[in-house]
This record gives sequence, structure tokens and C-alpha cells, in this order.
Amino acid sequence: MRTLSFEEGLVTRYLKSRNAVFLFFSTVTLLLFYPSLSVLFVQSLHDSINDYILVIPFISAFFFYSDRTKIFSIKEYSFGAGVGIIVLGVAVSLIGFRLGDAFNQNDRLSIVILSCVIIWMGGFVLFYGAMAFRNAIFPILFLLFLVPIPSLLLLNTISILQEGSAETAMGLFRLSGVPVLREGFVFHLSHLSIEVAEECSGIHSALALLVTSIVAGKLFLITGWKKWVLTMFVFPIAIFKNGLRIVTLSLLGNYVDEDILSGALHREGGIPFFLLAVGFLMVVLWILRRSEIKSRALPKMKQLPVQLDSGNR
Repeated sequence: MRTLSFEEGLVTRYLKSRNAVFLFFSTVTLLLFYPSLSVLFVQSLHDSINDYILVIPFISAFFFYSDRTKIFSIKEYSFGAGVGIIVLGVAVSLIGFRLGDAFNQNDRLSIVILSCVIIWMGGFVLFYGAMAFRNAIFPILFLLFLVPIPSLLLLNTISILQEGSAETAMGLFRLSGVPVLREGFVFHLSHLSIEVAEECSGIHSALALLVTSIVAGKLFLITGWKKWVLTMFVFPIAIFKNGLRIVTLSLLGNYVDEDILSGALHREGGIPFFLLAVGFLMVVLWILRRSEIKSRALPKMKQLPVQLDSGNR
């Protein structure tokens, strides 16, 4: 068993102290923000829109662990950048505190959680440096999904999904040949009327699909713009899925049993349609991944005749 030299012992002790101090910094940060983090946890358990937040820390930790060798290959203190980011996080928190009365509960929570994430980012940069931050850019920025969506952005997104779902449902009704009269978000069939309310916008599954697309792009794609393409497909797929669900439930309620619209199939039947949306997303992913494989194989195929000619000589 090899004995560590004096210099190696100092380096080992130095790195351990760095990790210990950062762990202490992270613990203090979590304790300071514990009241807001506990509210976020409880809200995520009971709010279907934000329930995806529960898995965000685990996904981020997975990518941290997977890339730990690369992330921590270069460790250095970065006091200027780290302290600057921490000050920015504190400033965000103070602004939220001073203007708290102008925001609703959701937006106040968004500001506080954003401040917490920024301060933690600053601590990471302070203790491990800009290079480690750059190597860990995905799992670190992924933590921004912990921030609840601000109300204005959420309402606008719901409105877009609601309108898109209604338009898609109308198109599917026409394709099916079912006679229907539309008045805004209300569809009148022969025996009942269906309203595409905000609750029927599909925002919950759209957000879950968004997180899924980002993780899948990180795992299976290399090219940056193709990852963006995969993510951009989320909302068209979510809108089509939701329109299909509206039409399916409407037809079942109109021609089979009206109680379907108030039963478990309506309240909890979104899982099969969500899995269908995931299937569509995986098809897009497969096409993008296949194009990457072909583009990497093409240069090798072009070099092959040259190598054969040189071998014949």
C-alpha cells in the first residue's frame, strides 16, 4: 500500500476541506430557504401543474453523478464570479421582499425559489470555479425548473394550449364527420355540449412532456440545434394529444354514456393520452438520432475509397 507524500496529503486535505465547506454552504442555504422550500414541496404534492417539480432535484443529481469526473476535473476557487452571483441572488430575494405585496403567493414563491437557486449556483462557482460550472451547466441550469412558473407566463401558456386544443378538436370533429356547432370554446353535439375550459388545456401534461424532451435530448442527442428541435415539438404534440382527448371523450359521452364526462375516465384518463404523446415524441427523437448517426458515418464512408486506393498502390 503506497504512502501519500506530504504534498499529496495536503492536496487531498485541501479538496476534502473544499467539499466540506461547500456542503456547509449548501446546508445553510437550504436552512435559510427552508420555509419556502417546504411550501414548494407541499404545493407540488397537491398541485397537478407543479408536481413535476418533485423529480427535478433527482434528475439534476443523476446528471451531476454521471458527469462527476468531467465536472470536477478542474477545481479552483472563483471568488469574484461566485460572490457576484451570490449577491445577485440576494438582490433578487430583497426585491421580492420589498415588492411582495404586488405579487400573488405563487409569484412570491417563484422569486424566493429563484433566489435560492441563484445563491446556490454562486456557491458552486465560488468553491469549484467557472470551468466546473461550465462542465456542469446542464444539471445546474436544470434546477431552474424548481422555480414555479410565474402567473402571467402560466396564464398565457394555458391560453395558447386552450386555443390550440379547441382548434385541433374542431379539425378532428370535421375529419370524423360528426355534426358539431362551435361557439368559442364550447362544442355543441347532438346530445350534449362540451366546453374546453382552462382545466382542459393540458398544461400539466405539456410541462411533463417538456421536461421529458429536455432529458431525452441530453441523453440521446449530441447536436445542440437538434435538441432544440425535439423540445419545440413538445407543444404541437401536446396540443394534438389534448385535442384528440377532447374529441374522444366528447364522442363517448355523446354516443355511449354521458356519465363518462363526469367519471374517472375524464378525471384520470389522461395517462393513456400522455403515453401516446410520449410515443410521438420518441418518434421525433428517433428520427433526429438517426440523422446524427448518418451524419457521423458519412465522413468515414467518404474516406474509404481513398484508403483502398492507397492500399492498392
